Amino acid sequence: QVQLVESGGGLVQAGGTLGLSCAVSGSIFSIKATGWYRQVPGNQRELVAIIGSGGSTNYADSVKGRFTISRDSAKNMVYLQMNSLKPEDTAVYYCTARTAFGPYWGQGTQVTVSS
Repeated sequence: QVQLVESGGGLVQAGGTLGLSCAVSGSIFSIKATGWYRQVPGNQRELVAIIGSGGSTNYADSVKGRFTISRDSAKNMVYLQMNSLKPEDTAVYYCTARTAFGPYWGQGTQVTVSS
């Protein structure tokens, strides 16, 4: 089992910045990758950014150049730095861990970008 707890969401104006954090605990040895997804009501959950165990990263085209995913393995933390935010970035953001036993999800944190 892996537990994920997000923090850092909130309300920000367009063009602003916001940082999300995810505390990871449990069977960390089983984790192959960690990352962030987001979901707008009525839409499917979509990948925002992911970082593999070797440090490789992958981003959705819509956030490339604006968002940065990082991790602190010593603290078991994953971060998402979001710059130049747009109203279309408004969503519930979920931290995820991909493991040998399947994916795990946090409870989500709301990010709202006002125009």
